[in-house]
Amino acid sequence: MSFNTELAEGASPAINATRVKRQLREQAIAAATDANWTEAVEINRRLLEMGPESDAENRLAKALWELGELGEARVHYQAALALDPTNRIAERNIDRLRVLLVEAGEKTVPAAQGSKAPVTIFVEETGKTGFAGLYDLPNPKQLAQVNPGDLVELLPEGPRLRARSNGVEIGSVDPRAAARLLKLIADGNKYAAGVTSLGDKDVRIIIRETYQDPRNYGKVSFPTAAKVTDLRPYTKGTLVREEIELDEELELDEDDDEVEDIGRVVPAEVTDDAAFVEEPEELDES
Repeated sequence: MSFNTELAEGASPAINATRVKRQLREQAIAAATDANWTEAVEINRRLLEMGPESDAENRLAKALWELGELGEARVHYQAALALDPTNRIAERNIDRLRVLLVEAGEKTVPAAQGSKAPVTIFVEETGKTGFAGLYDLPNPKQLAQVNPGDLVELLPEGPRLRARSNGVEIGSVDPRAAARLLKLIADGNKYAAGVTSLGDKDVRIIIRETYQDPRNYGKVSFPTAAKVTDLRPYTKGTLVREEIELDEELELDEDDDEVEDIGRVVPAEVTDDAAFVEEPEELDES
């Protein structure tokens, strides 16, 4: 891959270096969005050759982890933490890697093709998306192989709605959320899901309605008290800045400067509590 690093006519070296860095960051984010981890490693290494940067260290660590290079990933997370001692993402992933390195060693199987959820799943939309926690989690070794941004398969099993990612059972959807969704799924609705954040004892996913069966016409998958149509795409810097930045951006929603003219975000805590309440049966139209 070639990079245009020629100095623009009349521009100072400092200005051009800034432009090149910005271009490399955008390319690194695009590579991660496309799950092109080999290219992401190359671009982030080039960016770091231009100077230390905690975000680039985090992105490089993420790409290496996805390629199965766990030992090297930890080195770069540690570099990110050294540059920014308050970097929660680096700190959290160093802890996760500590567990996985003991169980799996320095290297493991690269992420399978198609294991990442489409970007569209992480677009919050009133009535169409909701957050849910998981319970009955697997052991840390299994859970450490799953990352934010991974696709989640939802599997109805009696009164439970099980969640699976990368071939690993990662728990069951919170019963309150599952009860409503199971009814809608039984009547033909379809849903997609992705991991937004996780730890050894805490996993959160976002669930999106992808198809509404005619039998469920008028039934909202995720009722909420919000009075506006909310649509928030977690794209560009927001979605894929380390761990696709889902650990922090979907929880804290701090990067609003990346989105313009989109509207207000429904806070996760509102969605959690209000998205799965039972609705009264619809009145027959007279």
